[in-house]
Amino acid sequence: MTDRLVDFVGLLREYGINAGPSETIDAAEAIIALGLSDRNRLRSGLAATLLRRNGQRAVFDQLFDLYFLGAERTEVDVSTKSVAALQDQLVDALVGGDSEAMAELARQMLTALGAYGGAGTGRPTTPVTTASGAGWSSYLTMKALRPEELLDRIVAGMGSGDQFDTSVHTIEATRRLTEFRTAVQTEARLRSAQLRGTDYIARRGVESATDQVDFLGAREQDLAEMRRLVHPLARKLATRLAARRRKAVRGQIDMRRTLRRSMATGGVPVDPVLRARKHGRPDLVVLADLSGSVTGFAEFTLQLVQALQDQFSKVRSFGFIDTCDEITGLFTPGEPPTAGLVTRIVRESAVARFGSSNYGEALQGFVDNYLDALGPRTSLLILGDARTNRTAPNLEALATMQDRAKHAYWLNPEPSRSWPTGDSAAHLYAQHITMHECRNVKQLSEVVARLLPA
Repeated sequence: MTDRLVDFVGLLREYGINAGPSETIDAAEAIIALGLSDRNRLRSGLAATLLRRNGQRAVFDQLFDLYFLGAERTEVDVSTKSVAALQDQLVDALVGGDSEAMAELARQMLTALGAYGGAGTGRPTTPVTTASGAGWSSYLTMKALRPEELLDRIVAGMGSGDQFDTSVHTIEATRRLTEFRTAVQTEARLRSAQLRGTDYIARRGVESATDQVDFLGAREQDLAEMRRLVHPLARKLATRLAARRRKAVRGQIDMRRTLRRSMATGGVPVDPVLRARKHGRPDLVVLADLSGSVTGFAEFTLQLVQALQDQFSKVRSFGFIDTCDEITGLFTPGEPPTAGLVTRIVRESAVARFGSSNYGEALQGFVDNYLDALGPRTSLLILGDARTNRTAPNLEALATMQDRAKHAYWLNPEPSRSWPTGDSAAHLYAQHITMHECRNVKQLSEVVARLLPA
């Protein structure tokens, strides 16, 4: 158990959960105190000792299942029931809300519908790390069951009265379907670990934490979770900025006044005189690519900037695809982020003419129509992957914008190794403007924290 715990904590670190020696010792003491008989109680105890911030529990649960549940799992005989019969069983279990029945059904249905490449035909005594063609798939299982088509039957079975009751039952039925889907995914992960080894699946079959999911590969449920991170992240960044400002209250040394004061101590500058800092918050201008390839990145970053607007004297947002238009008025301060923000912006503003990204035309449109938004107190933030569809990058327009702004930065959601590939002009822009790689929420928060005004 000691070796298992150490391996488990090592994997947590690889997934960005920083558990150190003291947390590991606390976890070992929790195992001794709680015992191994109740795995759910053990899960809660280890989570309490090893986790330190929000957004880590999903990864923790997946790794816990692999390291503390996998050895006890056994194969289930392949069912000969039809898919319709399995669906009926699933509806009954979900209507009753029986978690144990749902877990058992998850095992049976994965066995019946989720095997591929010869998995389930035998029980290897050692991990078959070379059997790359065999495994268990939660996707195949859920695709065959089509649980989304069972929602109405589940709601009807739970008992529907007036419209309010139906809405409540729909929410609860959706939650139970999600719970069942998670159970199938967990079972598939455990079975695959038996075939290929726990370490192999732990490093390849565990979904990353939300703040480490790439914007460009994020699914809709990932984007929904990111939206929930916007305001907590904004509060954290604002607190960090306030601390930075408190430390930077004192200004630089005023040599003239310091030397004058030193005359009282024989010319020794015992008591330096500091120039008082000019207090004030800068303006921020955001120019965001709203094309389909970077929609998730642009949406999250725009919402984060709006949540941080109290840190600036003025925030103006502009969007573009192949033309540029101001979109500041489409944000409502204080309101929680909603899905489809970029779609609404594209529909209600003039950011697109032909629909394909054209950075050169967009930058020129900003210079022609909105250059007065930039000034000596303005920080300019450009968001986009710099993929120009092989049109002219218009570096002259970018230079004009930089000359007008106090600071200018570019945030790119693509990995830096991809900047000089294909139709990307990122490597050209990066020669003229400071460009930062921001592939996920974690990288974005670190970059924004460094760029925020002090």
